[in-house]
Amino acid sequence: MNICVFLSAADLDERYTAPARDFATRLGKADHTLVWGGSDTGLMKVVADGVQEAGGRLVGVSVDFLAHKARPNADQMLIAGDLAERKALLLAKSDAIVVMVGGTGTLDEATEILELKKHGKHTKPVVLLNTAGFYDGLKAQFHRMETEGFLPRPLSELVFFAEDGPTALAHLESRMS
Repeated sequence: MNICVFLSAADLDERYTAPARDFATRLGKADHTLVWGGSDTGLMKVVADGVQEAGGRLVGVSVDFLAHKARPNADQMLIAGDLAERKALLLAKSDAIVVMVGGTGTLDEATEILELKKHGKHTKPVVLLNTAGFYDGLKAQFHRMETEGFLPRPLSELVFFAEDGPTALAHLESRMS
């Protein structure tokens, strides 16, 4: 399975890097391919290292203004002209999406993917990996959107909330079998 992971390129605390490394190792050992933003920095590097060390493949999609940070030894590296093209390529290259901890770029990617799914532009499973409760506030906001009628479909049809990597991967594998 080609699993797109949206995540931060920042250097982060061990409470985020250790679970990310564990998820990446599981992904690689299960012979899945990581599709990610292509950067060889921060949490993106941690995950790419884990997948590659465990025998998985790497498909990166960088963007022209970040190409200098692209991982040199990825199995495949594409360079998009802008962020919109990058998001489209990431979605096109993947069978499933996992949203890990990140900043505004990760949040932008996550909300766009969910908006496209809401409108039936893709049917790929989306998992929000809530490491260390990072997305508790966002999860509460999504539930409020659903309760107050802002979502035309049940939230459970759009996204699965996982508290850890094994649960996230098990969910994706069950959806793809």
